[in-house]
Amino acid sequence: MAERGKRTVRDLRRGNRASLLRHLYFEGPLSRQELGRDTGLSAGSISNVVGELIADGMVEEAGAVESDGGRPRTLLQVSAGYGHVVGVDVGETRVRVELFDLALTERASADLPLSDSGHDVDHVVSLALRGIASVVREAGIDDREVLGVGIGVPGIVEQVPPGADRVAVPGDADGIVVHGQTIGWDAVPLGRLLRAGTTLPLYIDNGAKTLGQAEMWFGGGRGSRNVVIALIGSGVGAAVVADGTPYHGASSSAGEWGHTTLRVGGRVCRCGSRGCLEAYVGAEALLGRWPSAPGGASEETALAALLAAADTDPEAGALLDEAAEYLGAGIADLINLFNPQRIVIGGWAGLLLGPRLLPAVREVAAAYSLHHPCAQTSIELGRLGPDAVTVGAATLPLARFLDSGGERPVQLPHQAPAGPDAALDPVRNRIARAVR
Repeated sequence: MAERGKRTVRDLRRGNRASLLRHLYFEGPLSRQELGRDTGLSAGSISNVVGELIADGMVEEAGAVESDGGRPRTLLQVSAGYGHVVGVDVGETRVRVELFDLALTERASADLPLSDSGHDVDHVVSLALRGIASVVREAGIDDREVLGVGIGVPGIVEQVPPGADRVAVPGDADGIVVHGQTIGWDAVPLGRLLRAGTTLPLYIDNGAKTLGQAEMWFGGGRGSRNVVIALIGSGVGAAVVADGTPYHGASSSAGEWGHTTLRVGGRVCRCGSRGCLEAYVGAEALLGRWPSAPGGASEETALAALLAAADTDPEAGALLDEAAEYLGAGIADLINLFNPQRIVIGGWAGLLLGPRLLPAVREVAAAYSLHHPCAQTSIELGRLGPDAVTVGAATLPLARFLDSGGERPVQLPHQAPAGPDAALDPVRNRIARAVR
């Protein structure tokens, strides 16, 4: 038996596969020679690992390039069709589900409005499960081709440690609970409820954090190691990345930027406190203070109308000016606290408001923050569009796939009701009926 803490040959092999697969995914197509140069692996290791990955179908040839005086060098890339990942965004007004290949090209999607039931837990779970089944069916693939489902949710996502009778398995979300104060969720066992309706591996995280991972991998944060990615939608959140690593805090609640206090005794926030940034910048709060907001329209439509009216409607213009000032002050706090290289503003409302507000936001941030760190920080818009939370959610199972060196996850059983969880049975039954 190997000594505890000592790496085995199997560990080394898996580490080499993960290192090569991850580098090829983000930097490919690359030749074998370039892989050796970039990863530091020997020519023999490169040859062995690449041979295994090609034999497994994970890596494929992608043409050739001329070399200096020798034979052309074959380029390699991760095979987009080797597997699929699903991203789910539990938003403010809808549940959006997308299925992607490994290149994160969308292959199927479903938009499911939350309707009058709002964020009722069993309603949200039934929509998510229905959407997952729908996109897999639309793409015409088998469940075994799906490497996992990532789910971005509002609120704090906590992983409850498994008991002595249960060993944690990647993709088993049984121990995940969600604390969503603004939507009325208090320690909701979301992982267990979803497990009642699918055998696919599940990965759950806060929506702002999934947006942050997407922007770090493919968007406005790429190339930097210290970044704050802000999500502005109906509410406000953020993902903090320090030295290339997402910061979660003691219980995964780090990044609740929308609930930092900007005005003592200020406006009432959805969380029940007063003076939160979200109460001045979130789309719901902005529209709630505009007397001319179109009744019955979606938040996206109403916010677009607010922007269109700003030049002729003094109240609309004043609202946006105030939002820019509070957002700039909130960003100044981020600069002073975290000293990031970049602050990236995303989310559907952030992208909609950004072109108009960004010049004023930059001025206010510079006025309220320390000059030296501010001069080193760029403030820019996200690059992945309004559905970046869904893309980010899909990166959760993709990250597991790359970090494991391409291991396929185990299909997990449905969670059987037992013991104190029997109280969840009515919810599971409603979910099952809704999915059917």
